[in-house]
Amino acid sequence: MERVVIKVGSHVLTENGAIAKVRMLALVELIAELKDNQYDIILVSSGAVSAGYTQLPLDRSKLANKQALAAIGQPLLLKMYQEKFSRFNLLCSQVLFRADVFESKKHIEHAKNAIDTLLKNNVVPIINENDTVSIEELVFGDNDRLSAHVAHHFDAELLVILSDIDAFYDKDPNKYDDAKRRAVVTKILPEELTAEHTPNNEFATGGIVTKLQSADYLMQHQRKMFLASGFNLDDVKSFLIDNAHKGGTLFKVS
Repeated sequence: MERVVIKVGSHVLTENGAIAKVRMLALVELIAELKDNQYDIILVSSGAVSAGYTQLPLDRSKLANKQALAAIGQPLLLKMYQEKFSRFNLLCSQVLFRADVFESKKHIEHAKNAIDTLLKNNVVPIINENDTVSIEELVFGDNDRLSAHVAHHFDAELLVILSDIDAFYDKDPNKYDDAKRRAVVTKILPEELTAEHTPNNEFATGGIVTKLQSADYLMQHQRKMFLASGFNLDDVKSFLIDNAHKGGTLFKVS
């Protein structure tokens, strides 16, 4: 089986301050279809803080509040995933990481053994950063970079990032009507990797820059990344199931 990591961001999973249940179901249905097509899927999912905020609207600018919201939201988010995966007779699991798990070969080995065992038993691992206990010096800061490390260290051939950003363009499509999608990218310029972060909603922590940094990390390790819309899953379905690259951007070494 080909192993693929799918990362879904907060903007895709959140709508009007609540979890977007229709989009979550569409994501779960996609994963079930991919598994039917002989893919092993690891899901990296944001949304714990926004799920917690639906129950207790604390000021998210304060670290302690954000940690509390993650603690409230993480089990709620998992419960919602469990309910939706059960419609397709699939089990899912929760795996929470701190950034320092990837600084130790022993920790990586133990984590990989757990992920491999889950996949071997047809369980979908759902990975998130452990925002409740992570300290500022030991955080990824966003799940784009976390998902890139997951893809590399857990032997995935491809990382798929499903986002409100549907592709990588030659210029900002929100500002320029003539912006053109870059279908395949084999090199990312240094200035593109250090531009200002521009997350698109109140719960997001990344933006196009963190996605480019993730792609660059994977390309350095001879792996691929596909960036596509999380609001409309046609492009990722075409790419993974029909082997047709209709939309989105593929990052790979030349």
